[in-house]
Amino acid sequence: MLNDERPSRTELSELGEFGLIERLTRNIKLVNSSSVKAVGDDAAVIDHAGKLTLVSKDLLVEGIHFDLSYTPLKHLGYKAAAVNISDIAAMNGKPTQLLVGISVSNRFSVEALDELYTGIRLACDKYKVDLVGGDTTASAAGLFISVTAIGVADPGKVTYRSTAKENDLICVSGDLGASYLGLLVLQREKEVYKANPAMQPELEGYDYVLERQLKPEPRTDVVELLGKAGILPTSMIDISDGLASEVLHLSKDSNLGCRLFEEKIPIDVVTADVASEFKMDPTTAAMNGGEDYELLFTIDLDDLDKVKAIKGISVIGHMTSKDEGEYLVSKGGSMYPIQAQGFEHLKD
Repeated sequence: MLNDERPSRTELSELGEFGLIERLTRNIKLVNSSSVKAVGDDAAVIDHAGKLTLVSKDLLVEGIHFDLSYTPLKHLGYKAAAVNISDIAAMNGKPTQLLVGISVSNRFSVEALDELYTGIRLACDKYKVDLVGGDTTASAAGLFISVTAIGVADPGKVTYRSTAKENDLICVSGDLGASYLGLLVLQREKEVYKANPAMQPELEGYDYVLERQLKPEPRTDVVELLGKAGILPTSMIDISDGLASEVLHLSKDSNLGCRLFEEKIPIDVVTADVASEFKMDPTTAAMNGGEDYELLFTIDLDDLDKVKAIKGISVIGHMTSKDEGEYLVSKGGSMYPIQAQGFEHLKD
């Protein structure tokens, strides 16, 4: 009788999104001198005759990244463009072009896709980005959107996740947690509608958190403000998966530890009120909610006075040696290990 020598099987859930990326890309070797940075950051970096080109791609899948029962197609198009533009900003670069591919079923009309592309064009117009191409294919079910963002940066000014230094200050733009609370409001009203289709959604008073969820704005303005102030961040990332996840990326990639201070994390009063409505600590929404698309970055201690002069930037902590670990210091002074508890693809 022959032995059953079937190859072993590893479930995707055992690795999760980030573990899978690390496994699939671990043996990639760059053969072109123009390839400055490959996988492992918010965008690839390509050097063409002294000019650095930034390239980033995102894939948005219906039922995973968006729910069309409460997401207008125009807003979805705008968001699809905006979150990719954000990746270029997170490299301290200037976005210049977008390519958009869609895979769509016959459930969608031409007019529906007009709405989607109207949103994409609105974002491109606002951020002075050219829509230069893409692809359209049929889908057996649902809508898939693939966006590639291209940008440029001057040599010496590209900012990576892996270049923070011990004692650098940790800064964040804007405020955090609002997008996640907006999502909770939309999900709640969807459940109410499913229980009673005659009920109208109660969205009055939630404008701020809803806009942060449905129409995020990439912080290209922060890149410009930092440049004008003479500040070159030592590392940077945008907040797509929650503050906890992103600060752990900076720590891991820079081989450092960190301290965040709860009392310093910027949270809008409306966000705090909505969190209270859901019986949630607003700090939890800020740390683990995600989709704020603010910029999280580190700066040299010598730039403290410069960054304090920029409105809308908060200093929320500092980098430490690796052996000191990654901790959140509560308002009461207790220290809690930072854990990425936001959504991660391919995890159970």
